[in-house]
Amino acid sequence: QVYLEESGGGSVQPGGSLTLSCVVSEYFFRDYTMSWYRGAPGKQREWVARITAGGTTDYSHSVAGRFTISKDYAKNTVYLQMNSLRFEDTAVYYCNSDPPQLGWGEGTQVTVSS
Repeated sequence: QVYLEESGGGSVQPGGSLTLSCVVSEYFFRDYTMSWYRGAPGKQREWVARITAGGTTDYSHSVAGRFTISKDYAKNTVYLQMNSLRFEDTAVYYCNSDPPQLGWGEGTQVTVSS
Protein backbone atom coordinates (compact mmCIF):
# COMPACT_ATOMS: atom_id res chain seq x y z
CA GLN A 1 0.00 0.00 0.00
CA VAL A 2 1.34 3.41 -0.97
CA TYR A 3 1.83 5.79 1.91
CA LEU A 4 1.82 9.54 1.47
CA GLU A 5 1.53 12.24 4.14
CA GLU A 6 2.09 16.00 3.98
CA SER A 7 3.02 18.25 6.91
CA GLY A 8 4.66 21.54 7.81
CA GLY A 9 2.02 24.08 6.90
CA GLY A 10 1.10 27.05 9.05
CA SER A 11 0.37 30.76 9.15
CA VAL A 12 3.04 33.29 8.22
CA GLN A 13 3.29 36.95 7.31
CA PRO A 14 4.15 38.06 3.79
CA GLY A 15 7.86 37.61 3.19
CA GLY A 16 8.05 34.72 5.62
CA SER A 17 9.21 31.14 5.06
CA LEU A 18 7.92 27.63 5.60
CA THR A 19 9.19 24.16 4.79
CA LEU A 20 6.71 21.46 3.85
CA SER A 21 7.43 17.75 4.10
CA CYS A 22 5.92 14.76 2.33
CA VAL A 23 6.74 11.24 3.46
CA VAL A 24 6.27 8.71 0.67
CA SER A 25 6.43 4.94 0.34
CA GLU A 26 9.99 3.98 -0.53
CA TYR A 27 9.45 2.39 -3.94
CA PHE A 28 7.37 5.30 -5.15
CA PHE A 29 9.81 7.82 -3.79
CA ARG A 30 12.77 6.24 -5.55
CA ASP A 31 11.25 5.43 -8.93
CA TYR A 32 8.77 8.21 -9.68
CA THR A 33 8.78 11.91 -10.31
CA MET A 34 7.17 13.65 -7.34
CA SER A 35 5.46 17.02 -7.35
CA TRP A 36 3.89 19.52 -5.02
CA TYR A 37 0.49 20.88 -5.95
CA ARG A 38 -1.76 23.44 -4.28
CA GLY A 39 -5.43 24.20 -4.15
CA ALA A 40 -6.96 27.52 -3.11
CA PRO A 41 -10.66 28.12 -2.43
CA GLY A 42 -12.51 28.67 -5.68
CA LYS A 43 -9.52 27.72 -7.80
CA GLN A 44 -8.50 24.55 -9.57
CA ARG A 45 -5.63 22.60 -8.04
CA GLU A 46 -2.38 23.67 -9.70
CA TRP A 47 1.07 22.21 -10.06
CA VAL A 48 3.82 23.99 -8.11
CA ALA A 49 7.11 22.09 -8.41
CA ARG A 50 8.50 18.69 -9.40
CA ILE A 51 11.58 16.60 -8.77
CA THR A 52 12.43 13.61 -10.92
CA ALA A 53 13.78 10.29 -9.72
CA GLY A 54 17.20 11.56 -10.80
CA GLY A 55 16.85 14.84 -8.93
CA THR A 56 16.07 17.25 -11.75
CA THR A 57 13.76 20.05 -10.58
CA ASP A 58 11.24 22.32 -12.27
CA TYR A 59 8.96 25.09 -10.99
CA SER A 60 5.86 26.95 -12.00
CA HIS A 61 6.44 30.56 -13.02
CA SER A 62 4.59 31.82 -9.95
CA VAL A 63 7.05 30.24 -7.48
CA ALA A 64 10.32 30.01 -9.45
CA GLY A 65 13.12 31.70 -7.53
CA ARG A 66 11.21 31.56 -4.24
CA PHE A 67 10.47 27.85 -3.68
CA THR A 68 12.90 24.94 -3.66
CA ILE A 69 11.94 21.27 -3.95
CA SER A 70 14.31 18.62 -2.67
CA LYS A 71 14.31 15.08 -1.34
CA ASP A 72 16.02 13.04 1.33
CA TYR A 73 16.57 9.42 0.26
CA ALA A 74 17.27 8.25 3.80
CA LYS A 75 13.92 9.58 5.01
CA ASN A 76 11.81 8.92 1.88
CA THR A 77 10.75 12.55 2.17
CA VAL A 78 10.15 15.28 -0.39
CA TYR A 79 10.48 18.86 0.84
CA LEU A 80 9.24 22.20 -0.38
CA GLN A 81 11.17 25.16 1.02
CA MET A 82 9.06 28.27 0.53
CA ASN A 83 10.63 31.71 0.89
CA SER A 84 9.32 35.23 0.27
CA LEU A 85 5.77 34.01 0.72
CA ARG A 86 2.97 36.11 -0.75
CA PHE A 87 -0.75 36.41 -0.04
CA GLU A 88 -1.44 34.47 -3.25
CA ASP A 89 0.54 31.48 -1.95
CA THR A 90 -2.27 30.78 0.52
CA ALA A 91 -3.59 27.30 -0.29
CA VAL A 92 -3.70 23.68 0.78
CA TYR A 93 -0.49 22.04 -0.45
CA TYR A 94 -0.42 18.42 -1.59
CA CYS A 95 2.25 16.08 -2.83
CA ASN A 96 1.70 13.33 -5.36
CA SER A 97 3.44 11.65 -8.23
CA ASP A 98 3.70 13.50 -11.53
CA PRO A 99 1.36 12.88 -13.20
CA PRO A 100 -0.81 12.19 -10.15
CA GLN A 101 -1.29 8.45 -9.69
CA LEU A 102 -1.89 8.21 -5.96
CA GLY A 103 -4.96 9.04 -3.94
CA TRP A 104 -4.77 12.62 -2.70
CA GLY A 105 -3.83 13.07 0.93
CA GLU A 106 -5.31 15.66 3.25
CA GLY A 107 -2.64 18.17 2.35
CA THR A 108 -1.24 20.84 4.62
CA GLN A 109 -2.66 24.35 4.92
CA VAL A 110 -0.44 27.36 4.23
CA THR A 111 -1.89 30.76 5.11
CA VAL A 112 -0.08 33.99 4.33
CA SER A 113 -1.65 36.96 6.08
CA SER A 114 -0.68 40.15 7.84
